[in-house]
Amino acid sequence: MPITQAAKKALRQSIVKQKRNYSVRVNYKRAIREVDEAVKAGKIDEAKNALPRAQKEIDMAEKKNILHKNTAARKKARLARVITKLEKK
Repeated sequence: MPITQAAKKALRQSIVKQKRNYSVRVNYKRAIREVDEAVKAGKIDEAKNALPRAQKEIDMAEKKNILHKNTAARKKARLARVITKLEKK
């Protein structure tokens, strides 16, 4: 347990940040999952509609430093690539 006043405050702040980061992380993972499920089901239109939301959630996670910029770019590119492959079939 923290002893000093500053350590107690830091603990409180870290708990608040942890909750905030958790909600952002859940949102972008849920959006990615929606795209993946639509692709696996073969629903091209549904996947295309879910893609912009997933990209937005990934960008928000990047903006809030939950994802590194290269990681965010890689995730968005992979989602777009999966949808284009599905269209070609």
